[in-house]
Amino acid sequence: MTVPRSFWVRWRVGAGYLLALLGFYFARPTKESLIEGACIALVGLMIRAAAAGIVRKGQQLATSGIYAWTRNPLYFGSTILAAGFVVASNSWIVGAIAAAYILMFYPAVVRREDRDLRERFGAEFAAYASRVSGFVPWPTRQPPGAAKFSWSQYVHNHEYRALLGTIVAMGVLALRMWLLIRYNR
Repeated sequence: MTVPRSFWVRWRVGAGYLLALLGFYFARPTKESLIEGACIALVGLMIRAAAAGIVRKGQQLATSGIYAWTRNPLYFGSTILAAGFVVASNSWIVGAIAAAYILMFYPAVVRREDRDLRERFGAEFAAYASRVSGFVPWPTRQPPGAAKFSWSQYVHNHEYRALLGTIVAMGVLALRMWLLIRYNR
């Protein structure tokens, strides 16, 4: 039986794009902020890639690799990625927008996903949730296990979109910086 998606699940991506446009408007990037932000964003992309290369959504409960430290490495990686854009944008307004978005959408979506996984995997998920952090990675006593990273799984999960989006967004911020310098604003 398919459960209708909640408001938070349906609108989080669209709202993210809208807020990104608003963020580009308020951005005041510098060469230094772009470099620092890109480095932070790269860490977020690597966390997301580590997760996307092993998760088999809807097929099995991911508990190895980075999933042994956090139940939500994709959202955690996205948060680090957002922090990279905030730093690159060099704007407290962009920081406030990003924080509001994350605090508004992520808790609701994570609760929904936890509920879905609990329904699907029952006791296995309950045991996993009792020993692994919900969001912030925290090494557990249990070793991460041998996660079998797969580039084909990475592609299957469309994670390359995050990489392409990051490249485009950083390019837009670089263009924004150039325009601000060129027109002395």
